[in-house]
Amino acid sequence: MIQNQWYAIAPSKMIKNNKVKALRRCGMDLAIFRDSDGNLGCVIDRCSHRKAALSIGKVKDNCLQCPFHGIEFDKEGKCSFIPANGIAFTKDNSRFNLESYAVREAHGIIYLWYGDASDAVETLPFFSDVSDKTVYSEFADFWPSHYSRSIENQLDVIHLPFIHHNTIGAGNKTLVNGPRVEFVNNILKTSASNEVDIGQTPKLAAECTISDAIFLKFIFPNVWMNHISDKVKVVIYFAPIDDDGTVLYIRFYCRISKVRVINQIIAFFGIFANRLIERQDRRVVITQEPKVSSYKSGEKLLPGDGPIILYRRLRDELQHK
Repeated sequence: MIQNQWYAIAPSKMIKNNKVKALRRCGMDLAIFRDSDGNLGCVIDRCSHRKAALSIGKVKDNCLQCPFHGIEFDKEGKCSFIPANGIAFTKDNSRFNLESYAVREAHGIIYLWYGDASDAVETLPFFSDVSDKTVYSEFADFWPSHYSRSIENQLDVIHLPFIHHNTIGAGNKTLVNGPRVEFVNNILKTSASNEVDIGQTPKLAAECTISDAIFLKFIFPNVWMNHISDKVKVVIYFAPIDDDGTVLYIRFYCRISKVRVINQIIAFFGIFANRLIERQDRRVVITQEPKVSSYKSGEKLLPGDGPIILYRRLRDELQHK
């Protein structure tokens, strides 16, 4: 994991008012709950008293109540009430306080700050060219792979004519020019420039340009976009469970029509196309070893792996900050 980053971990709609849910994210078992006003709290999913799972408890008076002995904790993890001690108890309960985690919401996404909450920055990772007013559909899929491998797959232009030979990679364009890749304003950007191989020499990355029409973007630590056109985009946030698992939340944004209902219908059917393509990737990516990718590895990389190499280098730099 990269320290001191906002990780997109789940859709906002997953946590209802006055409800609590168990989530394993970033290698931690968490209890995330929402009070009656819609405010989120996130604490470690173990009561400090007898280590019961708080996620099977309930929200009471805007606090999380342990199902075992009724001990209550506020959104910052502070112990606010111990029923066994009675309401007249006035001594300090701070030794029962829980470890809590900063969470925020934007774009219909819950973000978790992985690091010291006092270092949390204001900006949440997302794309300025994706409007919250645009209609989208969303579905989730679990991959038994590390989130770094899942992300790299979405930056890989070499695999298109093989894994996706009958979908987005049709045409047998196996020769890879470049690709050109850039990292500007904390956004990694690239695009495919593949051709049918008729014996020509591939162009170097410096000889290529990034397409203005169809391109890929990535923002650390875990948000990716496929810009198919100004009216159609696919966004994925790769929620890290642990070294052995990732949940991909895949969104299909659509504003093809001026009629919102038509866009909603198109977005709905976009789920099926995205699921087909995503499952083609999943079948192969989950076989990769080791589970976690690294900048210095035993893999024999190709010039066409440029976006992956840059991703690994930047991730390595962030990890060592």
